[in-house]
Amino acid sequence: MVGDSSQTVKSYEEELALLDKSIAQMGGLAEHVLGLAFDALERRDPHLAEKVVETDRQIDALERGIEAKVVAMISRRQPSAGELRHILGAMRIASDLERIGDLGKNIAKRAHAIASQPHPKPLITGLRHMVELALSQLNDVLDAYAERDAERALAVWRDDEKLDAVYNSLFRELLTYMMEDPRNIGISTHLLFGAKNIERVGDHTTNIAETIQFLVSGEAISDDRPKSDDTSTTLITSQGAVNGSHT
Repeated sequence: MVGDSSQTVKSYEEELALLDKSIAQMGGLAEHVLGLAFDALERRDPHLAEKVVETDRQIDALERGIEAKVVAMISRRQPSAGELRHILGAMRIASDLERIGDLGKNIAKRAHAIASQPHPKPLITGLRHMVELALSQLNDVLDAYAERDAERALAVWRDDEKLDAVYNSLFRELLTYMMEDPRNIGISTHLLFGAKNIERVGDHTTNIAETIQFLVSGEAISDDRPKSDDTSTTLITSQGAVNGSHT
């Protein structure tokens, strides 16, 4: 009987390890999708955009597999509090990674729409900076999950403000570019949508950081989430200037 119990524990630990392996696979694909999506947009390459869509399907399949594993693991036995945090935390992280894949796909799809339009180089540079920052944060939070490093996850959580600040700046630049010449509105609108999707990637990365904090400590982050997106209060004046309105 003791041998059977020991084997059950070992099997359960192996299942938890497989769950973490699936999260690592999803995370790697999510990073790949985000980088490839920007490349598709920058190069206006519909073929790269199709590769993003194909990779996103792999992410979706991994999420479905993780959900199935979680249901099976919970139904077979009553996990301890720590095991339950691990299992449910993995499922929550998988959901955020799936959304990051979707956001990358949304960015890539813009490559079709702007294929024949000239790119405003300074704005593409700003968008690249956003992607690099988002990828850096995503990589850090995935490492934090693998290492169960709550401090590193908390650092990513705090750094979301940096991504918001770049987004705010780019948002204003794009509005100014549109006001300078109505012919810029089409390309600028697509780049605005792309920037917003990258900003949303940061939000999901922050979600993952919060999940890691709870997984490791059993306690949620008590502070308010550090958000600095003020684009909803941006006004265009009658002189065509862009101002931030704060209440």
